[in-house]
Amino acid sequence: MDATRATPLPPRVTHAYRKALHGMPASRTAHGWLPAAGAVFAAGWGANQFTPLSSVYRTREHWPSLQVALMFTTYLAGFLPALLTGALAAGRVGRRRVVRPALLLSAAASALLACAAFVRPAVYASRFATGVAAGLLLSVGSAWLRELSAGAGPARAARRVTRATGAGFAAGALTAGVLAQWFPHPLLLPCLLHCLLALTVLLALRRTPETAPPPVRDDPEGPWPPAVTHPRFVRVVLPAGPAVFAASTVAYVVLPPLVAERTSGYAPLFSGLVTALTLVTGLAVQPLADHIDHAHSARATLTAMATVICGLLLSALAVQRGSMGLVLLAAVLLGAGYGLTLASGLREIERLTRARASPSALSLYHGVTYSGFLTPLLLAVTAGAAPYPALLAGLAAIGLLCLMITAWHSRRHLP
Repeated sequence: MDATRATPLPPRVTHAYRKALHGMPASRTAHGWLPAAGAVFAAGWGANQFTPLSSVYRTREHWPSLQVALMFTTYLAGFLPALLTGALAAGRVGRRRVVRPALLLSAAASALLACAAFVRPAVYASRFATGVAAGLLLSVGSAWLRELSAGAGPARAARRVTRATGAGFAAGALTAGVLAQWFPHPLLLPCLLHCLLALTVLLALRRTPETAPPPVRDDPEGPWPPAVTHPRFVRVVLPAGPAVFAASTVAYVVLPPLVAERTSGYAPLFSGLVTALTLVTGLAVQPLADHIDHAHSARATLTAMATVICGLLLSALAVQRGSMGLVLLAAVLLGAGYGLTLASGLREIERLTRARASPSALSLYHGVTYSGFLTPLLLAVTAGAAPYPALLAGLAAIGLLCLMITAWHSRRHLP
């Protein structure tokens, strides 16, 4: 589940490339970005359809919670390497040659997930393959979409990437929840629907123009740009990074199963609803981070982290009382924290890179944010040591410590 801010095209892009891109016929550029947006949408859909299906695994198939949490986290093992290496691969072979195989892999992963109804270990292989496909599509596909939208301006390109990503994450979870709740074959139908979606987008990409700039052999910045070693990146951006997806996964992975007894047989639908509510809220509040942001302090990041802490405390209360209503309120608060933390971190990186494209810095930042996906597994592993309300309050205490570190360096090491 992630929305990204548009980044200007690298200055190394040659004049010939720019001329070729902007010289395309209007019929090819007017809607040529739609298939690329579809690829990003399909990636988000495939990544998040597992969340409501996990409710089926727990409630109807009676799979252990720790095992389901491990299945969820397996996604990360495929996602992070693909996210970090996708831009490099696309720079050498082009966007099309990365995005199209990734879509095919995403479809195959959903077909494999459908086999979970018969072979449980298939889920692990499916989640790993889904992570690889999503990592490639959300990095390279987003870059392709931004470049195809260059003629519309940076702001509109940013909105297209954000909406395609957020809509995919939310639609995948909500649709899978509805299908798992009211339609037959709840472990098969959602997976096959996403498989059909990915293959349809794959066909639509046949005529989408390539936009990759000519490869550059020597990178003066080296493997990592100076931004990632800047004290502000280390002491302000990184402490808040894991909170991005720690907030969202607590909302839609951890909380729904803990009030499953109150859902009265509607666990998949409730899970899908909480997921969609979390992600839509995160998408909606991101523009607010621009208004809060200040170039001489980290007040946007501090506001975001405080929101996450409040959401974790409300989550602890919701679990203690077993309240579905409080879970929904916590999902809104954690979703807001997720969106604000992500947007404020990206703003800090833009300043550190002086508004230039820095794919390696962005990839590293997103890798740090996705480490928050480990939160459900860590909570499941430690659940025997303390009740969940205490564990969630402990997470809030860790968040408070990170907030204090960020606050101490809020006005220091300004770029």
